[in-house]
Amino acid sequence: MKIGLYFGSFNPIHVGHMVIGNYIAEYSDLDEVWFVVTPHNPFKKKSTLLDNHHRYELVYRATEPYDKLKPCDIEFKLPQPNYTVNTLVHLQEKYPDKEFALIMGEDNLKSFHKWKNYEVILQHHYVYVYPRITAYQIKPELVAHPKITRIEAPIMQLSSSFIRKAIKDGTNIQPMLPEHVFNYLDEMNFYK
Repeated sequence: MKIGLYFGSFNPIHVGHMVIGNYIAEYSDLDEVWFVVTPHNPFKKKSTLLDNHHRYELVYRATEPYDKLKPCDIEFKLPQPNYTVNTLVHLQEKYPDKEFALIMGEDNLKSFHKWKNYEVILQHHYVYVYPRITAYQIKPELVAHPKITRIEAPIMQLSSSFIRKAIKDGTNIQPMLPEHVFNYLDEMNFYK
């Protein structure tokens, strides 16, 4: 089984995340996409970042109706600060029968060569890249790399920061969130 790992703070998860995750699950050779909720960095003060368990709950509620989309809290259990290469090693040990690939936007591919042990990641894992509205200058060796696949997923211009600001301003953004996510945010009075 081939699993795509879609990392993010998901603060909150919104329909843009869901469209990209579902598109890649349906139109690539991946069997599932796991939304890996990244933990709060204990060294960064970020008052708008919901606690880990709340963001995981939002991802759980968003993905629950879809067989190929799953929430993942693996990084909550790893020492901080953590690096993607360590998460991949941990997942491979925990699930030796699964093959893991990374999912990232073009903006992340642009700086991928700066990631810790990125060469090791590419030796053992495929990377699926979805487009962004802005064109990025990507290192030629990454553009042509046999383990990096470009996916022509829809370009989503929706951001979590836009959602948070809209909620704070009292704007109706209900169509931009999965129903269960909207209900949870509303019930908990988050971002207001």
